[in-house]
Amino acid sequence: MDTEAGLDAQPPAPGRRRPVPEAAPGVVERWRSGGGGELVELLARVREDAGGVAAFRLGPAPTVLVTDPTAVQHVLARYPERYVKRSHRARLLIGDGLMAATGAAWKRQRRLLQGQFTGPGMRRYEQRITAAARTTAARWDGYARTGQVLDVGREMHRFALDAIWRSLTGHPLDDETERELSAMEAVATALPTLPADAAEARDAVAADLARIDALARRAVEAARSGAHGPDGPGLVHVLTEAAAEHPEYTDGLIRDELVTLLAAGHETSATTLTWLHLLLDRHPAAREEALAAGGEGSPERRQAIQALIQETLRLYPSAWILPRHAAEDDTLAGYSVEAGTDILVCPYLTHRDPELWPDPEQFDPRRFTAPDGRPAHPGAYFPFGIGPRACVGLQFALRESTVLLEHLLPVHVPEFTATPTKAEYGITVRPAGPTPATLAPLPV
Repeated sequence: MDTEAGLDAQPPAPGRRRPVPEAAPGVVERWRSGGGGELVELLARVREDAGGVAAFRLGPAPTVLVTDPTAVQHVLARYPERYVKRSHRARLLIGDGLMAATGAAWKRQRRLLQGQFTGPGMRRYEQRITAAARTTAARWDGYARTGQVLDVGREMHRFALDAIWRSLTGHPLDDETERELSAMEAVATALPTLPADAAEARDAVAADLARIDALARRAVEAARSGAHGPDGPGLVHVLTEAAAEHPEYTDGLIRDELVTLLAAGHETSATTLTWLHLLLDRHPAAREEALAAGGEGSPERRQAIQALIQETLRLYPSAWILPRHAAEDDTLAGYSVEAGTDILVCPYLTHRDPELWPDPEQFDPRRFTAPDGRPAHPGAYFPFGIGPRACVGLQFALRESTVLLEHLLPVHVPEFTATPTKAEYGITVRPAGPTPATLAPLPV
């Protein structure tokens, strides 16, 4: 590839901005005519053809793909006011919750929630996360005794939903609540196929939305009545108390925030944990190395388990694509970007760039334990985003994943009877299919 069209070239002097290099005209056509039908395949070809900042067209409007670390940091962290988030693909489900909010509303909502998921705020949820992990471990003990087939993906969703439900309401997840919350997954799954018209789309999933609304309403009413769960008040209480000082926290916004936290708070962690079990099935030595790093509860073992999670997130980042919109003209890595341009930042491709990550398709947790095992540039690894709009629940997600693995890895090794051969690229990157497995009998 001509380096003058990529980021290896030195940027021009001020005032000599060049147009963003464009992918060859045939790239999009090849993808449309037989490239597998996946957006990620098209984006990979665009990057290969034109580099880490590359223009292409899916329609009349230009789109710029950003995978170069310096350009990633420019868009997401250094100049977020120039590259804005206009909407969210899941707005039908999450309404005006934090992930979809913009401008001043987003700043207010972020300020309220930030303290709940960092430092002292996180300590409120430690016991709840641990309780959810113990419940899952006990259930897996039962599967091991009976030889029952389990679906690892469903089990990881159940755990993550239990952890976030306890944190939000103070109640453990029960079977009826789990059934009602399945409406969220139904809507999320349907999103890519819904009509473009907003009213028609809402009508298509009206029954599931009604179930979600009713469950959220009951949780809010319970919080307002002072009816705490056995774990004490949860984050819903924080939201209802905020309404006393902030009139913008209407019942509608509290519902949207609650559903946003439920959806984002379990889907990403569940998907990461599912991928991790599949990867350990193919790389069993990585599990043994993590357990051998230190004794139960030791910092060394915890660090090694966290490396398993971090490497899984490198291959399958929670946010695999981050759309932005250029609000004004800008110079990005020496190239001219006009106001109105759509930007696609793609952690999935950055994390698999062989210039940043040697042997990028290989699962190797030692990248995150060995000195100089990973790139130092903050824009080279960002599974939860970077900058002011990075995922507010980052610490929560990492903590719950670590705690569950500390309970499961020393005892249970799923033996998969079938494994998915492909990934689905929706709101998250998830295995395309069920993950049935059995567990070896527990030692007597």
